[in-house]
Amino acid sequence: MHETPPPTTIDLLTRTLYGDNFRQEHAFWRRLITTEPFRRPGGGTPDERLALSYHRLRILNDALDSGARLAADPRALAALHEWLGPVDPALTTVAGIHYNLFLGSLLDHDPGTLRDLSDFLELRNIGTFLCTEVAHGNDAAAVETTATYDPERDGFVLHTPHAGAQKFMPNTSPAGGPKTGVVAARLLADGTDHGVFLFLAPLTDAVAALPGVRVRRLPARMGSPVDHCLTSFDRYFVPREALLAGEQGRIAADGRFTSQLANRRRRFLLSIGRVTPGKLSMSACAVGSARVTLAIAVRYAGHRLVSGARGDRRVPVYAHRSHHGPLAGAMATVFAMSLLHRRALDRWESAPAADRAEAERLVAVAKGWITWQARGVIVECRERCGAQGLLENNGMTELFTGIEGAITAEGDNLAVHAKAAAEMLFGVTVRDEEEGDGPGDLDDPRFLGRLLAAVEDIWFDRARERISAAPAGDPLGRWNAASGPALRGVEAYGYRQAGEAFEQAVAALPEGPARERLTELHRLFALRWIARNSGDLLATGRLTAGQVSALPDAEERLIATVARHAPELVRSFALPERLMSDWPIAGPGYADAYDDPEGPWHRDRRPAGTGAGAPGGSGSRTGGGGGSRTGEGSGTRTGAGAGRRTADFLRPACGSKRRRPLREKVAALGTRGVLLAYWGTTSVLSRWFEKPQVGADESVRPRA
Repeated sequence: MHETPPPTTIDLLTRTLYGDNFRQEHAFWRRLITTEPFRRPGGGTPDERLALSYHRLRILNDALDSGARLAADPRALAALHEWLGPVDPALTTVAGIHYNLFLGSLLDHDPGTLRDLSDFLELRNIGTFLCTEVAHGNDAAAVETTATYDPERDGFVLHTPHAGAQKFMPNTSPAGGPKTGVVAARLLADGTDHGVFLFLAPLTDAVAALPGVRVRRLPARMGSPVDHCLTSFDRYFVPREALLAGEQGRIAADGRFTSQLANRRRRFLLSIGRVTPGKLSMSACAVGSARVTLAIAVRYAGHRLVSGARGDRRVPVYAHRSHHGPLAGAMATVFAMSLLHRRALDRWESAPAADRAEAERLVAVAKGWITWQARGVIVECRERCGAQGLLENNGMTELFTGIEGAITAEGDNLAVHAKAAAEMLFGVTVRDEEEGDGPGDLDDPRFLGRLLAAVEDIWFDRARERISAAPAGDPLGRWNAASGPALRGVEAYGYRQAGEAFEQAVAALPEGPARERLTELHRLFALRWIARNSGDLLATGRLTAGQVSALPDAEERLIATVARHAPELVRSFALPERLMSDWPIAGPGYADAYDDPEGPWHRDRRPAGTGAGAPGGSGSRTGGGGGSRTGEGSGTRTGAGAGRRTADFLRPACGSKRRRPLREKVAALGTRGVLLAYWGTTSVLSRWFEKPQVGADESVRPRA
């Protein structure tokens, strides 16, 4: 009597996207973003929106069972970014900094040191992270802020020696409350530079920077408002306990520096180890933003009607191949991004020490590949939504600017990929030729996998040839000769890893519709990349001329298939309907968001005596506490009524505020409409009752 019904196709695809522990890892965040404090606000100045983000940070913190547990769990951090990123990019930024870079760094270093973290766990004090400087971004190991050990006071003196050493872009203003930072600085002791270490330093109270600390707001950046600042130190003293010590180094009781690592760069990399979970978080943020944008675009395309081939017939714009084709390609890409993100997270979390470097390289490459792919998806979806996609209340512009921040955060994508390219160029063994490396069947996923690997090999082989042909004695010149194809090789590595993640996910599904849908997405993803490299694959004998000619038709057939199932695939994203209702064009009643209660189209529906100039009409209005409206022509609104009307317009709504009588609604729908509405309602209710509901025991996944 209590048997659990078998999972539906959508359930299986949702599990594929989010992992087997969907309820445990994601349900808390999914539920949080549907609560009223996290609904999309209406307008506001940048400072008001920033204040709202910090206010939400406190609500989020109060909802956690433990901020320290969140900081210690990379999966929970990634899930936070995956769900909050599309809702409030500014909140996601400050939360990621506080929990991952700040609290995570405190927890990772020297657990034997006793520090009172209660102010940070209860958000009486917000944490931030100060690493990059005006003159040092991707080369953060060369930062010039100094921390000189003072044996008389048994502490460190933080100092900014010149303008280029100012800390660049940390959120260090008093906005949101007092701030404390983890500061990257060069440790100077006994006249020796021991490399870059992290130091805990109070920065501001609730009103201003502390004496010895200077904070200046940077110009507004594109996207959601965050209090990015320039921060400098004027011989600012912090006690001995401020040093985040560990095997990378510490100051002994007698004032001497000791370290288990001789290499200063390795000391620095160990100190900033929290950058890797940060990369995973950026990937998660990109995946979540791309999913939401694609869901909005697919839904809007389904209810945006345009003139058909016959003038008396209107069809959804989605019916056109020119419209649904790019969205089908974006669907395959979004699934690939999701699967690659999970693959990188799983590999990094479970990697033994011997495989740690390779796992971190996969995380780094995946971050660049995923965030670049997300930008392409978001731009495509925005274009498919036309002018509606340009309006802030439809959410896409904020997600586009947010993804630009993710591309640069935790290491600029190009610099990160260049580092990976150099490592792979000199450190990876050339793949041995396998039996059957020649042309195979384009319907065979194993053959597609070999082609993805072949593209990677082709580009790295070219890079090796170029570096060998370059003149000796000029390392930069040799690298410049090889960097172009080597970077293409890293891109191909990302595609191969995503393709392998697809294969693994398909194999894990039982026979049935879910497996068919994922196989179609896998083939479309692989064939699009293979088509881009078909010339090289043909030249090296991996493809035949006939197969190259057949690629466009194969891709077109898959586009038609994926497009047909796109609404179902969107439902597998598990985006709450309450979340989607905050973007007007995501609902069929999107035009109601722009309705004007005083528009002429409402004139014939108004009761007698409420027309223009009558009490309650469009003329002057007075009333107890309701405010008054005065002006010329159509009227300039003032008072509480104007404020309410403005707020109502800025707050998106998917349905009209005017309630129509049931008889009028039925007449407007017609017989077919009533039947469709009945079918849709019963279908939704049946799925609701057959699907397990969110349990009360879900929280951030506990860690050992």
